[in-house]
Amino acid sequence: MPEKSTPSGATGTAARLVVFGSLGCGGVALALVLALVGTLALNSCGATDYPRIAPNDMADRVFRRSQEVYDIMGFTRTVPPGVERVGVSPENTLDAEYCYDGGPLGLEDKTVDGAYRLYHDWALDRVAASQAVPGLRRLHRRLRDEGWEVTSYREGGKGAEWSLHVRRDGDERMSFTWFPDRQYFSGGAGTSCAYDPGWRAGTGESYSVESVTDSVTVPDLGPSSAK
Repeated sequence: MPEKSTPSGATGTAARLVVFGSLGCGGVALALVLALVGTLALNSCGATDYPRIAPNDMADRVFRRSQEVYDIMGFTRTVPPGVERVGVSPENTLDAEYCYDGGPLGLEDKTVDGAYRLYHDWALDRVAASQAVPGLRRLHRRLRDEGWEVTSYREGGKGAEWSLHVRRDGDERMSFTWFPDRQYFSGGAGTSCAYDPGWRAGTGESYSVESVTDSVTVPDLGPSSAK
């Protein structure tokens, strides 16, 4: 549970109230505006300071994340690349997205030329509760112990879905959901943004993340012991 405020914390709060009171309404408004601007500027600082990583290396990295989870869950089937019916059949796909720059104050929404992020999506059908429930509990403990921040964890009841969302190192994230009514388990891993070393500025051509997905391939997803 959160700790209760100490007497010194209460004293500090009272002191701040006195200071804001002495500033008057105009002073308080100005202080709040300056604080907001400072926060936005801080959040946008270094927003496009991405490393240069080749798409193939990034694909290997994100696939390894999924492979590790696959082993922790105890899955033994092999899933070839591709998907027949999204949300229904097994899946093993890679996708790329643009990275966005919020601008000096974090209020803009424009793509960063030459920057991309990769996602690996995978799924299995016919996943029974006897495998999904202990597997997700084990995965939750394992990722937490390895330093991942658990942003959301839900153990479903009475047919409700189970879910786990984690992140670390900025925008590196993973998410997992099990649908007991359909016995369907879906997982996904996403990388942080990186610059594509193969793209050069000043050529007059717009950057397309399709060039990333066209240059990478995803291998079969299966237990490590079988490889």
